[in-house]
Amino acid sequence: MTETAAGRPGSTLDDFLAEEGILEEATEHAVKSVLAWQIDLAMRARNLTKAAMAREMRTSRTQLDRLLDPDNSSVTLHTLHCAAAVLGKQLRVDLVG
Repeated sequence: MTETAAGRPGSTLDDFLAEEGILEEATEHAVKSVLAWQIDLAMRARNLTKAAMAREMRTSRTQLDRLLDPDNSSVTLHTLHCAAAVLGKQLRVDLVG
């Protein structure tokens, strides 16, 4: 067990997920969920339907559905970049650690 910030025994969620061997998978899912949510919010703010968004991205509605599906992690950086550009946003990817 690790010490928490307050000095009490315990573990962080990251520690628990690492001990269970699922930290990487959980992190990937969380990142994809947030990206899908952000894209959906931006589409709503611009009153863009899925069909209109797919047209502006020059992709299929099926590809856009994959992008908006928080459980589908097989989305390319190119697709994310295109979605961001259509929404007037920039995609930023960082390596930390």
